Amino acid sequence: MTGYGKAMLEIPHKKITVEVKSLNSKQADVSAKLPWIYKEKEIEIRNMVCRRLERGKIDLYINFDTMENEVIPVINKNNVRNYYNQLRELANELGADRKTDLLAIVMRLPETLKAEKAELTEEEWKSVSQLIDEALSLTDAYRLEEGKSLEADLFKSVNKILGLLDSLTDVEGDRISRMREKLIASLKDAVGSENVDMNRFEQELIFYLEKLDINEEKVRLRKHCDYFLETMKGTESNGKMLSFISQEMGREINTIGSKANDASMQKLVVMMKDELERIKEQSLNVL
Repeated sequence: MTGYGKAMLEIPHKKITVEVKSLNSKQADVSAKLPWIYKEKEIEIRNMVCRRLERGKIDLYINFDTMENEVIPVINKNNVRNYYNQLRELANELGADRKTDLLAIVMRLPETLKAEKAELTEEEWKSVSQLIDEALSLTDAYRLEEGKSLEADLFKSVNKILGLLDSLTDVEGDRISRMREKLIASLKDAVGSENVDMNRFEQELIFYLEKLDINEEKVRLRKHCDYFLETMKGTESNGKMLSFISQEMGREINTIGSKANDASMQKLVVMMKDELERIKEQSLNVL
């Protein structure tokens, strides 16, 4: 399910921004892009995301703008001392001008300064953790709003299938009786009425018409539709369950289509399949 959340916070020396984007996915696929100072908390951050958003292709970004003093240059005293002693010793050997400012020369040499990076404090991490939670809450709220639209669309499609199922019953009418009369007429035309063994014909007809009967499929399809609507009302994550139920609905619709040797019935079956495809597509967006 798609979602988006963004939260910002200013603490001493920093302005921190947390941004979360979520797209549809069957599993939890979390990508976290973090500044170096928060890398040590990456596993904890990923766990926070998975607990809150459960699944989806989720991108989390944390950025901060440094106000001041984030990286402090520090004199590398050991290196400076070694450079200075060596230069002074060399100057004495060469009889160089004693007024030469050796320290100024030393400070231009490599690795006389080192950058000490600030460490993540417990207080800062607590603030960042709350900021991440706020961004995840906004993303979840975004998902809930989208979920309401999905629920209305799914409800509409399932009820359309139920309506088409009622129309199918009306269209079916005395299909079996008409099929029986058609078969008798075709048989009499082929071999003559005097050559038809009606007892044997009735026995064979029973087996043939059983293959065309769709009452069981209609009952199961209605049950699946009712179960789908019932599952949608649940408070737990049920996207995968809805996908499974829609597969079962498709199985019954396909069977009805294969048995319905009638143009009007086939038309209704095609309309059912159209609604079912919409249901399957939307179910992928449900958490």
